[in-house]
Parts: sequence; C-alpha cells; structure tokens
Amino acid sequence: MEATTERHHIVGGGIAGLATAVFLLRDAGVDGAAIHIYEQLGTAGGSLDGSGDGEDGYLVRGGRMFEEHFACTFDLLGSIPSADDPATSAAQDIFAFNRMVPGSANCRIVRDGKPAEDRFDLTLTAQDIVDINRLILHRESTLGAQTIEDWFQPTFLDSNFWLMWSTMFSFQPWHSVVEMRRYLRRFIHLFPGFTRIAGILRTRYNQYDSLIAPIVSWLRDRGVQIVTGTQVVDVRIEGSRQDRRVSALAFASGEEIPVAETDKVYLTLGSMTDASVTGANDHAPSRHDHESGAWMLWRKLAAEHEGFGRPEAFCGETDKTAWHSFTVTLDGPDFFEFMEDFTGNRTGTGGLVTFADSGWTLSIVLFHQPHFRGQKHGTYVFWGYGLRGDRPGDFTTKPMWEATGDEILTELFGHLGLTPEQQAWFKTARVIPCRMPFITSQFMPRQPGDRPDIRPSGASNFAIIGQFCELPRDCVFTVEYSVRSARAAVASLTGRITPPPRVARTDLDPKVLFNAARVLMGM
Repeated sequence: MEATTERHHIVGGGIAGLATAVFLLRDAGVDGAAIHIYEQLGTAGGSLDGSGDGEDGYLVRGGRMFEEHFACTFDLLGSIPSADDPATSAAQDIFAFNRMVPGSANCRIVRDGKPAEDRFDLTLTAQDIVDINRLILHRESTLGAQTIEDWFQPTFLDSNFWLMWSTMFSFQPWHSVVEMRRYLRRFIHLFPGFTRIAGILRTRYNQYDSLIAPIVSWLRDRGVQIVTGTQVVDVRIEGSRQDRRVSALAFASGEEIPVAETDKVYLTLGSMTDASVTGANDHAPSRHDHESGAWMLWRKLAAEHEGFGRPEAFCGETDKTAWHSFTVTLDGPDFFEFMEDFTGNRTGTGGLVTFADSGWTLSIVLFHQPHFRGQKHGTYVFWGYGLRGDRPGDFTTKPMWEATGDEILTELFGHLGLTPEQQAWFKTARVIPCRMPFITSQFMPRQPGDRPDIRPSGASNFAIIGQFCELPRDCVFTVEYSVRSARAAVASLTGRITPPPRVARTDLDPKVLFNAARVLMGM
C-alpha cells in the first residue's frame, strides 16, 4: 500500500495506543517514522505490565482475560512475532501454550480451609435464575445508571455464582448493571466451563513479556517513535462543535507540538492503573489517591469541550473502584507443590482460587513457571488480590488496604491452615502489595453520554481510544476492548482500513443458550 505523508500522534502507550500504531503501519500504509506515541510512564504497556527481578521480587499488578472470540486482539497479535520464536506469531503462541497447559480448575472455591464441597454448584435460587435471564433479555438503553444490587435479590449476592463471577471479573454489587448485562451476553458460551474457568486463555509469560515487549520491538524496528516519560497535559482544539480539530499538543515539560490539518491524533482518556502505588513486606501501599495523567487530561477536555463524556462518573469514588493486588516471589517450590496437592491441579492449570470465608474476598493464582522471561532459576512467582480490601481480615484484623506484605501472607496462611513448618517456606518471600485506586473505575454506573464516542461530534482529525470510549456490545476490562477501539479509530480517521468485525454474538446461538440454561438450572 502506498505510504502516506501525514503524522499520527498517539497519546498513551498502553495496549490501545500500541495497537493503533500497528494498525496504522500494517494496514493503513503509514510510514513508521510518521507515528509518534507519547507515554507518561517510563515504559510502554499501560496496565499490561510485568517488572522486577528475583532479588527484590517480581511485580504484576493484574492480568486481563482472553478467550477465542477476541477477534481484534488475535488479528493484531497474528502479525507480531512471539517473544521466543520469530517464526511463531504471538497469537499462535497463545493457542499453542493453552494446548500444552490447558486450564480446568478443580478448586475454584476454598471454604473452611479445604476445597469447598459445593464448588461446582452455582447455588442460585429460582428467582436468581429468572433475574439473570431477565437482564440478558432487557434492553440496555432502559437500564440507566442502575447497579447490580439494584437488579438482583440479596440471595444472588450470596451465591457461588456471584462469588466466582465477581472475583473472576472484579465486579462489585455497586457496579453498573449495564456492564453486567454486556458480560453475560458476551461470555455466555463460557457458562458450561464456568466453575472450572475453562475456555479462558492464558499467555505463556506475564502479559508484558508475552504481548507488550514483542509489539514494542516490532514497532520500533519499523521506525515508530515511542517516547516514554512524556506527559500530554493539554490538547488544543479549534473550531466549532460541527467542525473541530486538534491544532497542538502541550506537554508537562512546557513543550508544544503543532498538529497540521492533515495530521491525526488518537487520545487515550482515563486509566484504570493510574496512581498505582506499591508497598513491601514491612509496609502497606500509601492511600494518598490522586488523579494524574490521563484522568487530568480527560477532565480538562470534558470541561472545555462538548462530547467528551463525564470522567467524574468513573473516577470520583476511589473507595468504590480500588483494590489491592500482591505478587509473591519465593525461593523454592514447596508452596507450589503443596498447592498442587491441595487443589488437584498442576501449576498453571487451575486459575483463580478464592477463599469464600475471607473478609477481604481473597484470591490467589499460581502461574505456569517461569512467569517472567529470564526469571531466576529456583524462584517461583504467584499473584493474588482482595476484592474487598476495605473490610477487616480474618487473621489480620486490619483492612487489606492497611496491610503490609507480611500481614497479607498471615491472612493467606490462616485460610489455608498452614502449619508453622509450612509457613517457613515463606521465610525469604518478597511480597509486593499494590494499590490501584481506579482499577474498576470503568465498571461504575453510567448513562448514555458518560463515555465519549470514538469520534466525538465534529472531530475532523482526532479520535478517542482505550477503556473509556463507547463501543456497542463489547466489554471493558479486556484487551479486546482497547484493541477494538484502536481499530475503529484508525478506520474512522484514515478511511483506509475496514472497521472492526462485529462482536461475536454467541448469545444468539440456540445451542449456546440451551447449554447456558442447563448450567444455570444445575442440570
């Protein structure tokens, strides 16, 4: 395809921004040197991170789920060489890894210090099943800003279905029932394997090593300019609402870059991992929650220009959008061997283990090892989080939000019933807790107009990408949502690539619906 001469400015180096660059270069005929990505952090990748080392401890803040119907994501990754083999694409590597290490959890729920006897039972009442089906069939446009607890009976929030659903996707009772509906419809084909987390795909390593590093390398090899440590603080927009364009980008350094009429600008607004802060074995992460970067830019643009949504609907209540995760680095396999016996799963095949008795709603997952490329031999890494870190623990009486890394281990020991001899496996453990005040901000109750369109009205040379723009039917908190937004933005602004394919409608497949109904009714 013939190369173009305009410049393309991408604000934000998360997966949405990186995907935008790939689509521009691969599909729209844009020369790599004409693509500029501006990222405020010291590294690209946004929420798909992985860092640290064997000495001080590894860190992953979290991980996004994958499944086979993520059409935009696998199209993107199909062009990117995998981390270990240039002859294999990143998409092929994901499928190959999941064939080698298939996931099917034998111990999704722990209760009273042992695998719960009812761990394969959804424990839904007849009314709960009616309410789920009623929501699936309800029109989204009539739901408004209702919450999940507005829609369902209290029995639903006490069910195993809700415990597994909420910890798998990070939903809270006060989150948007609109988003709950989207998830139910988008992933209904996964219902038959729901209690075992079957059908969920995992990456070979952490998502930075498996996805971001290969994409960044591919882009840089083709001349794309990825500038880190650079924060965009303002976007100059000129013209009327019927015809407006970005004329300049202003940076925290005081520099300002003019944007020509033929240039294109892609804006990442909002960030679920903004203001993340870490702790250590001996201290908890600080709770000085503050907005920065993408949130401040979004607030400024929304205050000055129509059609940029309402960021305050998502970022104004960190007590409702925060949770703490923790990454543990161990110097031996003992705990992993214990958990293999405890769960009946080989390491890496079981997925999330949730402690039903936990005041914190504590969950852990033992990754396939090594979880980091170049991981130090003899070290083992696992991850966990507390969905309700605001509540007191059961063996550490303080809220998880105030707990040190060692206190988080104390809570874990109690729920697993580890003896002092077994606790000694953690004598040299490096624990890195991480507070993310906006991690579920995209789930907050919303109404039409709270999220801006990919192309706000009159936008002649700019588009919105990422988790906080509006895409019909698709689900936030997924890589697919970000990648889909990127493809939609490039298609709209350049006119040189096709729009993203429609979201897979497995909810219209009679066989899928029949199987889902059987699962809900416990058949």
